[in-house]
Amino acid sequence: MEQKWTNELAVAQVRIARPTDQLKEIERFYCEGVGLKKIGSFTGHRGYDGIMIGLPNANYHLEFTEHVEGSPCPAPSKDNLLVLYIPNVETIHRIVKRLSLMGYPEVEPENLYWAEKGITIEDPDGWRLVLMNTEGI
Repeated sequence: MEQKWTNELAVAQVRIARPTDQLKEIERFYCEGVGLKKIGSFTGHRGYDGIMIGLPNANYHLEFTEHVEGSPCPAPSKDNLLVLYIPNVETIHRIVKRLSLMGYPEVEPENLYWAEKGITIEDPDGWRLVLMNTEGI
């Protein structure tokens, strides 16, 4: 059963955004490696280039931006995570193999909970992605 936002908080879209200094490599990691889709992009907007990457539903997606003067963005900790819940373990193995061949090996998670049913990989900026083999919440 599909749940809807309440009238008090009628959100039309959710975007999680962060800067990067390596937009092309981020796009390669998340699109070619993970398998997400590029759903939009822009160039030269007040000095910024950017891409939007998501799942089939564009109502929630990731945005990565790069500024012409640089966009330093060190990951704040090893426990800041993007978690994708993927019920099919074979899908996870295919993604992990692709990313490994691209030079992104599995890393040990800060919180060992994520190692129980998941695989953690750092993206080009050092931010961590967990491919979790469960149905989610």
